[in-house]
Amino acid sequence: MALPVEEWRLCAARRWAALEPALRERLAAASLHETLRLGCGLLRPEAEALHRLCRRARAGKEPAAARFYREEGNRLFGRRRYRAAAGLYSQAASHELPGSPEVSVCFANRSAALFHLGRFEVCLEDIARAESHGYPERLLPKVLLRKAECLLCLGRVQDAADTLSVAENKIAKDGIVTSSSHQTLLKKLSQLKMKIQEKESCAEPAQEASGDIQRKSEIWEENDSISGASSSLSLNFNRERGRHLVASQDILPGQSLLKEEAFVSVLCPEESHLQASSETAWDTRVTNADLYCHRCLRQLLASVPCRGCSYAKYCSQKCAEVAWEQYHRTECPLGALLLTLGVFCHVALRTVLVAGFAEVSRLVEWSHNGDKDLHNPEARCKGLSEAPDTGAGTRGIPGCNDNGQYQSSYQAVFNLLPHAEKHSPEHKFLCMLSVVAICKQLQEAGLEAAVLRQESSEKWSKPETHEETSGELSPELKTVAEAMLRHVLQLQCNAQAITVMQELGSRDGAVVNKKPARLATAFFPVLSLLNHSCSPNISVSFSGTAATVRASQPIPSGQEIFHCYGPHRCRMRVAERQQLLSQYFFECRCQACLDELESDVKSVVPMRNSFCCPSCQASMQGEEMLCCSNEACAISVSRESLSLRLRDLQHQMEKALELLRDRKADQAIKMLLKCQMDAGNFLSPEHLLMGEMEDRLAQVYATLGKWQEAARHLEKSIEIVEMHHGSSSVEIGHELFKLAQILFNGFAVSQALSTIQRAEEILSVHCGPQSAQIQELQEMKTCLLELPTNILQRT
Repeated sequence: MALPVEEWRLCAARRWAALEPALRERLAAASLHETLRLGCGLLRPEAEALHRLCRRARAGKEPAAARFYREEGNRLFGRRRYRAAAGLYSQAASHELPGSPEVSVCFANRSAALFHLGRFEVCLEDIARAESHGYPERLLPKVLLRKAECLLCLGRVQDAADTLSVAENKIAKDGIVTSSSHQTLLKKLSQLKMKIQEKESCAEPAQEASGDIQRKSEIWEENDSISGASSSLSLNFNRERGRHLVASQDILPGQSLLKEEAFVSVLCPEESHLQASSETAWDTRVTNADLYCHRCLRQLLASVPCRGCSYAKYCSQKCAEVAWEQYHRTECPLGALLLTLGVFCHVALRTVLVAGFAEVSRLVEWSHNGDKDLHNPEARCKGLSEAPDTGAGTRGIPGCNDNGQYQSSYQAVFNLLPHAEKHSPEHKFLCMLSVVAICKQLQEAGLEAAVLRQESSEKWSKPETHEETSGELSPELKTVAEAMLRHVLQLQCNAQAITVMQELGSRDGAVVNKKPARLATAFFPVLSLLNHSCSPNISVSFSGTAATVRASQPIPSGQEIFHCYGPHRCRMRVAERQQLLSQYFFECRCQACLDELESDVKSVVPMRNSFCCPSCQASMQGEEMLCCSNEACAISVSRESLSLRLRDLQHQMEKALELLRDRKADQAIKMLLKCQMDAGNFLSPEHLLMGEMEDRLAQVYATLGKWQEAARHLEKSIEIVEMHHGSSSVEIGHELFKLAQILFNGFAVSQALSTIQRAEEILSVHCGPQSAQIQELQEMKTCLLELPTNILQRT
């Protein structure tokens, strides 16, 4: 949710409409500095409404919630749904107070789930957490036996023996456990002793670990002027294109062009964190906020909770401490407010916290006095593009430092265009009220000194709540508010979505089905230099908070480097693309749009994703009322009725996936085949949903080990995906990766090898030779090639 919740948007709209016309006119024409000066006092009538909305966002620690999640975890653990149970124990731990015995129980319970999942290293980490948080002595023997078994599974025989000795001593003490539990523990102890003796008796000399599959090294030469960029790029500037990157030499497909760490990133919350009322029962749905580290975006299995709130979770204690020191000590008490006001406001606050008040103040002051054209980008472009060639290179380009270097720095972020003059006055007013609300909360919570970095982090581990102030922001917080307002407006055109390939359905199958999903919103100041094209010549991939840009096709020297901001020519027609791109305040004139507009050739995209006649299967035409294109057929039907059928079909497909997750594969197949039959009555054969159904059927058959059936359905899906996205697209690469897994597991060696080769060729261009998928493909290929020759010849 990039913008604030709908109720707050409506509240701000009513407040705007109630302003005196003269004040509205002044605010509409005001600079960012003047907007804050005029608007700081306008929040007060709406403050109580915002406070009520914040009660819906649950970010605090609630012992009752901890009990609920722990009991739900126990219930699922009893049903052997260990991964889901581990997630619920994590939720319980996030609501417990740090250092309490209850949080130690959450960690111990989670360690049991992790043990059953075979995640022994992570299990050991949780056992250590449970012990450090004061796990009850009477329960410790059971946890120690689990620890010994983990160590044994990891081949650490001596460590396992030492742990078993400690456990044995504790079990031997009278009164520690009940008699029935005592007998169970003794039996387990005896079994583990026997296992250790077996391991010790057949211990072999340690062998050197075989080296990893040879990884291709990428050729990389750093650019002297653009941080993180390849030397094959140059930074240009003109009035029409603004700042943009151009190839300074011929570039090959797959060549790395840019590697950049996000200046800041914020994990995108999901709607479950905003309940309809404060009385709603706790939600057990798993969201990205539960699955990924809130600092480095690494995938979580056993999260470390924040010590102050229930929302933020981390992959390690180190990540938690770094986040606390950099920004979370300030954000933590504002959790509910930030969830209510949306990700853009959160990114804006985190940006100023990471940059530090000194740098923020310097650049805000410079924006007032140092550059008269700062709020007039056309004048800035004109001055640069008309200046004589003095050999200064990039020195005068906005965002570059005095040495002419464009770095991934706060100065570069600050110089991204906010387009303040192009946003609607109502939107600017909403953003202004929102950032003022955050700054007032900082002031009232006694966090101003922490924002200004005037006091140590130790003092702010428990922020002091102050009495409500007079309502007037301090000059320093007005500076912070102005910078935040600038960043919120910048984000509409410069926010970069960090995406991941997210697993769908069951995770325990031999074939993993994934789809791209938005994970976080970030500022990448160098990546933001790339202009849009509906037919881009690069691919962007992410690893945690780092972005890598690679050429997706040959780029000749002198050609501009183009990114796609979302609307792609393969996914929608030109009119739809132009409408979506209007949020970026430009009319797209890329070659793909010009070709489609000037040739007057209709895009094939709507035809492929069109409805067909329920009677004769010819394509349907029209806007609100659709008529069969076959003149001999008189069928007509409303678009709304067919859209309802489409949504119902998608819902049925989701139910089929739920059946698969509940290990009811036969029922899932029946439901998907019925969906397929229904879809054939009103969707074109090339519709993407037809491909999705084939993909889902392949997933179910793979779960059952019916590899030939799975491959047959997936090949049909690949035909449709290729029709929409092209034969060298990343989408085809991901589909081929799944087909390679199916063929590998089905022992179709020759087909698997050819599929692996094609998938490698495509994915190495888009994702790079170091990506996890490429490594897995190479491992499959190595395994197949090591088979005996007679087997290879037969398959």
